Amino acid sequence: MKILIISPTQSGIGGIAGVVQNQIKFFEKMGHDVDVISAENTPIIPIKGLKNPSFMISSFIKTKFKKNYDIVHAHNPASALAMKNISGKKVISLWGVFENQVELLHGDILGNLSGKFERNVLKYADAITVASKDIQKHYSQLGYNSHYIPNAIDLESLSKQEERLYENQVIFVGRLSKEKGILDLLTICENIPKEIDVIIIGTGPEENKVKEISEKCKNIHFLGYQPNKRVIELISGSDILIQPSLTEGGMNSTLLESMACKTSVIIASLNVYGNDIRHLDTAYCISPNSPDELLQALTTLILDKQTRFELTENAYQIVLNYSWDVIGEKFIELYKKIIKS
Repeated sequence: MKILIISPTQSGIGGIAGVVQNQIKFFEKMGHDVDVISAENTPIIPIKGLKNPSFMISSFIKTKFKKNYDIVHAHNPASALAMKNISGKKVISLWGVFENQVELLHGDILGNLSGKFERNVLKYADAITVASKDIQKHYSQLGYNSHYIPNAIDLESLSKQEERLYENQVIFVGRLSKEKGILDLLTICENIPKEIDVIIIGTGPEENKVKEISEKCKNIHFLGYQPNKRVIELISGSDILIQPSLTEGGMNSTLLESMACKTSVIIASLNVYGNDIRHLDTAYCISPNSPDELLQALTTLILDKQTRFELTENAYQIVLNYSWDVIGEKFIELYKKIIKS
């Protein structure tokens, strides 16, 4: 098959970028011809609030010069407008409820506008995929028939090395943005016991706040962007991964990688995780937007090595179901199905 992937981003750690990287790798391994339109090869305005709108316009223009694809696969509504120009069967993957994500970041007005935009571009799709059954339920209530295909990771490619920099090592990996819960972590930094060292990896709009806290607190270490190989090795060398997100599109790459590395996770309990994330079974769960609970979980779990061991062993059994060798085939099956229809 000849496949065109359209995504706001193709590089970076976790999120849609991680999905796109692994999709390309899997599809090419299976012998398919893959082309990509992303912000990395398409002009955008690199200013907060203008990146996605400028990508929508530039990718729409760029696709006027693209043709003859079997599958055109857009990630999130920001990429979907570009599909309108291209022949071929069209797939949109939704990695969260778009309207809710925009509302959280930019307020009610833009949230409502994004909802109307999303409902318009979803009309272009021959198939819609969602990353969690909770999100599938949401879109089903809106009248859309979607296919549940969760996120996945390439288990075989994960580095087997580990990098431990501190005796009690905790790590946060992700976009430094409100929806990822980074502000909750920053709220408690000055109260984290000095014998616990927290590594923060990522970039985003709250980066300056992270830098300020790391300069003030000697046990908070901001590493900025790091290549994926080192990220995996730092996760593997850590005792705990913190993931206090306020919104997610399902089992994200960083969470799956931590489970695969047998690193215990403190996570905000969200419906999108389904039954695979269970408190004191596969993770230590806290309420979203709860800095006090986060601090309590951190100080409790760092001292309880036995519980950490049990969490990681249970989580590792779950992550085996999220291999790209398993999930990638689900995308191929969907592609073949809609091509025949």
